Amino acid sequence: MQAINDFILAAAGQPWVLFIVLACCVIDGFFPPIPSESVVVGLAAVAATADVPNPWLLAAVAGLGAFTGDNAAYLIGRGVGTQRWAWMRGPRMQRAFRWAGRELRKRPASLILVARFVPIGRVAVNLTAGATHYSHPRFIGLTVLSATLWASYSVAIGLFFGQWFEENHLLGAVIAIICAIVLGILVDVGINRLRNRVQDPLEER
Repeated sequence: MQAINDFILAAAGQPWVLFIVLACCVIDGFFPPIPSESVVVGLAAVAATADVPNPWLLAAVAGLGAFTGDNAAYLIGRGVGTQRWAWMRGPRMQRAFRWAGRELRKRPASLILVARFVPIGRVAVNLTAGATHYSHPRFIGLTVLSATLWASYSVAIGLFFGQWFEENHLLGAVIAIICAIVLGILVDVGINRLRNRVQDPLEER
């Protein structure tokens, strides 16, 4: 176990770890299987007691990656729409796209901000924003804010839980990641319930 902790500490102190964070956050903007939250939260948990990587720098890199990924998804949606590939045409994704399209017309700011915290939700919203030609300058402004909030939130979770495990960086990172996943699931459940409430009256009509 000590060898694993030493390896985690050594890796967290390397400059290239921030490039991994950046890459994960960018790709996660349009490919949700990449676990960007887990990477950011886990490193923040290590930083809580080891001071590496620098938490402020970690948050800045994560925010930059999230912003870049979200805007890449917007451009993909604008270029290819929401039905080009097979994974887009699945029932769940199509429901998400239809809901995102309706909500973007009603409350775009709150939707874009909240969706950043849900992997599939943010992909659906960002692709739909591009496909429906939602104002790109406005989208950029909102994603600057959403990426900053998401990065700050992720690092804060890691710092909070990581501080209790000074002697075991691995355990601290694992617990912080689990807590972040649980919070993400709760947000996802809340959004799905809201979406179902909106859809039910429409279906009755």
